[in-house]
Amino acid sequence: MSCPALPDGFDFTDPDLLQSRVPLPEFAELRRAEPVRWIPQPGNVAGFQDEGYWAVTRHADVKYVSTHPEIFSSYLNTAIIRFNERIERDAIDAQRLILLNMDPPEHTRVRGIVQRVFTPRAIRALEERLRNRAHAIVETARTLPGESFDFVTQVACELPLQAIAELIGIPQDDRAKIFDWSNKMISYDDPEYAVSEQVGQESAMEVIAYAMNMAADRKQCPAKDIVTTLVAAEDEGNLNSDEFGFFVLMLAVAGNETTRNAITHGMHAFLTHPDQWELYKAERPSTAAEEIVRWATPVNSFQRTATQDTELGGKQIRKGDRVGIFYAAANHDPEVFENPDVFDITRDPNPHLGFGGGGPHYCLGKSLAVLEINLIFNAIADAMPNLRAAGDPRRLRSAWINGVKELQVTLG
Repeated sequence: MSCPALPDGFDFTDPDLLQSRVPLPEFAELRRAEPVRWIPQPGNVAGFQDEGYWAVTRHADVKYVSTHPEIFSSYLNTAIIRFNERIERDAIDAQRLILLNMDPPEHTRVRGIVQRVFTPRAIRALEERLRNRAHAIVETARTLPGESFDFVTQVACELPLQAIAELIGIPQDDRAKIFDWSNKMISYDDPEYAVSEQVGQESAMEVIAYAMNMAADRKQCPAKDIVTTLVAAEDEGNLNSDEFGFFVLMLAVAGNETTRNAITHGMHAFLTHPDQWELYKAERPSTAAEEIVRWATPVNSFQRTATQDTELGGKQIRKGDRVGIFYAAANHDPEVFENPDVFDITRDPNPHLGFGGGGPHYCLGKSLAVLEINLIFNAIADAMPNLRAAGDPRRLRSAWINGVKELQVTLG
């Protein structure tokens, strides 16, 4: 293989890069020429005391890393591939209490408890209420005054927030708090939000404290709800208050930010591919949600840390090396997807890695996310079939989230 033609110093986790675009051409070049590539990071820019990370870009390799936690740990350096040079190591290590950053067997224990929230029965019980909420959200947006409105704040963010509130019993009036806290937790790279690492950490503590108060209340006064099931079930194992707090913290990001961005990217994809929007309105294919997630890939990358010397993609990975798994690259791998750069809502099969690469960290809330995406786009197609873009999306400055801050639309 020839060496990939990347500019010197090119870093796939540069937040300025992701603010402007997902680097699909560069991912394609690496997949072709050097699918596992060392990316140097001078000056502790990512918050880790090392010299960089390995970028993994092929679908098969991302799956391999994801399904071998005994070799590639989430716990050692967390799954977040880049913080910033000001973060203290203690702040990184504190995040090991989040399910996302655990390894088996502790991960297995905690996941076994919290997956009760996402059983098919639990999701089916939510469906009718969420369908009604989706239609109410769209109807409210449709009647807003003015020539245009922001799709992100008026539509995309609402159903994920309301779903989380329904799921674990957060009062709907408190969902704005969750929205604000989660935004602050993941927006430390974006100067528009003027959010420091400290503010992000304080917001995380607000979420945890809120959830711990819920847990304490249910332990004292059990109710017939999910929170009681998680924290007060004596004969089935339960979460302590800290664990429940960190579970809600994960939901605030994983269940809110990611689905919101999938919906926003999906709407923009429909608006820029009108043939697909016409097809969706006419046929409502069941395959659409999965293609929206593949196309959006809301989490561009996570990382693992090698627990031992190993080989991947012909490269020698040393114990302690960080390994970046780039889902956006994997989701455009032509070895797996025919015409991967085409947005095709009838794509089937669609083995994308937008919900993770399999293994212990495969997305717990996949079925809920797919339901939300289906419900909101059905509601939009019914009530706002002639929606039009009123400007380009304004992207989030982030090292690992493929986020959109604003998407102005008009009813056409």
